[in-house]
Amino acid sequence: MRLEPIRIEGQTLQLPPIKLIVPVVVVVFLAFVAWTTVYTVAAESEGVVLRFGRFSKTVAPGLHFKMPLGVDRVKVVPVRRQLKQEFGFGTTEARNPWQSTTPDEWEDTKAMVTGDLNACLVEWVIQYRIEQPKDYLFKVRNADATLRDASESVMREVVGDRTVDEVITIGRQEIEAEALLKLQTLVAEYEMGIKIDQVQLKNVNPPEKVQASFNEVNQAQQEKESAINIANGEYNKAIPKAKGEAEQKIRAAEGYAQKRINEAEGDVAAFNALLFEYLKAPEVTKLRIYLETMGEVLPLVRKKVIIDESVKGLLPLLNLGNGEGIAMEGTR
Repeated sequence: MRLEPIRIEGQTLQLPPIKLIVPVVVVVFLAFVAWTTVYTVAAESEGVVLRFGRFSKTVAPGLHFKMPLGVDRVKVVPVRRQLKQEFGFGTTEARNPWQSTTPDEWEDTKAMVTGDLNACLVEWVIQYRIEQPKDYLFKVRNADATLRDASESVMREVVGDRTVDEVITIGRQEIEAEALLKLQTLVAEYEMGIKIDQVQLKNVNPPEKVQASFNEVNQAQQEKESAINIANGEYNKAIPKAKGEAEQKIRAAEGYAQKRINEAEGDVAAFNALLFEYLKAPEVTKLRIYLETMGEVLPLVRKKVIIDESVKGLLPLLNLGNGEGIAMEGTR
C-alpha cells in the first residue's frame, strides 16, 4: 500500500510509508506502558495501591512496579513526616496544603467566647502524623479538612469552660492538655488514621479595644506574684534559721538538765556510800570526815597557831595588836 502525496497550495507533502509509522507507534506505546508501570515512593512516605479504584495494598519506600494503563493507581502518603495545622494565623511556604487557611478567615477562627461571656483571640497549632494510610484515605472524606473542623470544635469547647483570666494567664497548660486529650479521643472515634502529637497555644490575647486594660491587669498580677515569691523567699530563709536556733537552745537545755541530774545522782551515791560507812563505824567515820574537812580548810588560812588544850592563857602567846592573830584550841 502506498500513500499518495498531498498537494497543499502548490506544494507537495510526501507522507512516510505506513510501514515506518507502525513501528514508531508501537515504540511510543511500549514506552508509555513502561512509564506507567514503574513508580517510586519517597523515604518518608508509604504508597497505597488502588486497583480499579479499590484498595489493594500498601508498599514501603523504594522502587516498585504496578499494572499499567491506569489499572493500578498509587497514592503516596507521608506517614513519617510531622505535619501541623495552624489556626488563627499562618506561615508562608508551608508544604502541607491544609496547614493554614486564607488570611481573611483568621479573625473568625481565633475569635472565641469564654465561660464568663468575655471575648478573646486564641491562636493555636496542632502537630500530627498519619499512622494508618488506608484509614486516612478511605474511612473519612478529606481527613485533613475534618481534622481542622474537629480541632476548632474542641478548642472552642475547652475555652468556653474557663474564664478569660484562666485562658489568658494561668490556664494555658490545662487548656493544651485537655484539648489534646479530647482531640485524640475524637480522632480515634472517627478512625481517621491520624495520631495527634501536640496541641500548643500560641498567642492568646483579649480583643484589641480592651487589650491595654488587660495588659495592666496582667502586669498587676505579675507584680503580685513577684511580691508573693519575695515574701516566700524571706519566710523560707527566716523560719529555718529560727527553727535551728530554737533546736540549739533546746539541746543545750536538755544537756544542762542531764548534767544536773547526773551530778545530783552522783552526790546521792556519794552520800549513800558515806552513810553506809558511817553506820558501820560511826566514830571512825566522824574522825575521818573531820580530818578531811580540816585538810581542805587549813590551807586557806594564812597563819596557823596550834595550842594544846592544857594551856590556860592565850594572851602572852598572841600578838593581837595588828588583828591578825588566830586562836584555835588544839586537837588531841
